[in-house]
Amino acid sequence: MPSRAPPQEHKATARTHEPRRIPVASPGHQRRHTLPASEFRSLTPEDAISVFEIEREAFILVSGECPLHLDEVRHFLSVCAELSLGWFEEGRLVAFIIGSLWDQEKLSTEALTLHKPQGTTVHIHVLAVHRTFRQQGKGSILMWRYLQYLRSLPYVRRAVLMCEDFLVPFYQKLGFNVQGPSEVTVGPLTFIEMQYAVRGHAFVRRYSGC
Repeated sequence: MPSRAPPQEHKATARTHEPRRIPVASPGHQRRHTLPASEFRSLTPEDAISVFEIEREAFILVSGECPLHLDEVRHFLSVCAELSLGWFEEGRLVAFIIGSLWDQEKLSTEALTLHKPQGTTVHIHVLAVHRTFRQQGKGSILMWRYLQYLRSLPYVRRAVLMCEDFLVPFYQKLGFNVQGPSEVTVGPLTFIEMQYAVRGHAFVRRYSGC
């Protein structure tokens, strides 16, 4: 279970879509729908309720604690939507990841509630899959796609997350390395901090002033 989080300022990335031509159905052949069978895209504030419903069901029964509350979900999808990724099947959200930027080596309690626009670390707050789509490998596939996407963002050096002990092997298979116990606790819950290197050790800000 990654952690919780909201406020700080950042302009959400605008997304534009080319209008798609919808062919006219021939007599007797009505198209059932025009939604793609499977789509991956950044989330928007309009997706917040669907996100929260999946998250609440996934985490409350297991740990009694949601990583992100609804207002926090809306916040992150407003200020750093480009660091989120949703998987939609025929227009229905089935899995998602929400991240924000952080500017220190270790996560702290502040990391649960802040987005630092000048940071080079992506803090992955939550990965969740709808209950009817679990045990299908969707979480692994979505995280793999997300990490590949982060490689296209030149300002991102690494991704970090907090998880409970039993999830460590899952993230290790995806390329995350254990950094040790997290300084952050949520109620009685303790976490392991894990890291994924998006850029190598030679990463340097392009405009570092050096």
